Amino acid sequence: MVNFLHSFRHYFIEMAPALAVGFFLSGLIHEFIPDAWINRHLGGKGVKGVLWSSLIGTLVPVCCWGCLPIAVSFRKKGAALGPILAILVTTPATSINALIVTARILGLKFAIYLFFSVILMGVIIGLIGNRIKVTKPVKDNCGCDDGKNEIPMPAVKKPFLRRIVSVLRFAYIQMPKDIGKETLLGLALAASVESILPVGYLVKNYLRGSIGYLFALVFGLVTYICATMGVPLVDALLKQGLDRGAGFVLLLVGPITSYGTILVLRKEFGSKVLFYYLGMISLLGLALGYGFSFI
Repeated sequence: MVNFLHSFRHYFIEMAPALAVGFFLSGLIHEFIPDAWINRHLGGKGVKGVLWSSLIGTLVPVCCWGCLPIAVSFRKKGAALGPILAILVTTPATSINALIVTARILGLKFAIYLFFSVILMGVIIGLIGNRIKVTKPVKDNCGCDDGKNEIPMPAVKKPFLRRIVSVLRFAYIQMPKDIGKETLLGLALAASVESILPVGYLVKNYLRGSIGYLFALVFGLVTYICATMGVPLVDALLKQGLDRGAGFVLLLVGPITSYGTILVLRKEFGSKVLFYYLGMISLLGLALGYGFSFI
């Protein structure tokens, strides 16, 4: 129990700033990005929307916990499934800090391969995800009496102060209501895994060679690993005998997935999308990891 509480506190302190930033960005998206822009650039099911979202994902400096409210906001605005999944892949796995730390500790080739692998994974998952049919959400302010007689509301220019209040209300009241319980449960599950599994002992004695890839995939799926903070962990596991390709799998998959991501995806999109998301991450993660081992 002491280990669990320590791990939960560590995760909460590490994730709280990212969640705060993610919630605030979701409020900005809700208030300042027009539905028409979302529909034009992210609403279609072609390559354009996925490439736009992948670019946005590489520029937004938040982790997978922080990008959850951003993805939910895009969904409420009418974005297609593919761009949303691409954002969920590329946003947490890439950042300037993470790439610099990766290059310094694991080598420049490792960092370059990781960067392009993240972009490739996001584009592939996004393009295939666009072919999955999901129920469209009811928009926040559609201005309609019911589902049949929609009456567009005239554009009204609100005072700037009212818009800021709207941003904060959506960010820190509405979004915690939507995904707050799933986020806290995800933190608790991640802390449970970290406090129970003797990772270093298992790698040193049982997980050398090819079986290390399976371990890296499973461990990366069930335990959140920050893209920057995970680099020293991967380096330590490599020094204990983990294959470099397996280490790459862990550093690629770990930042993308978390229990929070899994729970929110299931709630917002359904089990079919969740299984597709995790399946493609697993398949592409292993393929890219094995590819890295040959370079």
